[in-house]
Amino acid sequence: MVKLTCRDYGFDCDFVTEGEIEQVIEKFGQHMEEEHGIDYTKEALMQVILRKSS
Repeated sequence: MVKLTCRDYGFDCDFVTEGEIEQVIEKFGQHMEEEHGIDYTKEALMQVILRKSS
């Protein structure tokens, strides 16, 4: 199980998503695009998760 939050990446935003990797990538990516105007690829978000877990 993984967890991503906007605050971890410098945003003044309370969004948090956690769960299975694919679900978190989808929800976090959708939130970032809709709320912050940033379009991350699934590969980029996977790198974020891998760096955070190491």
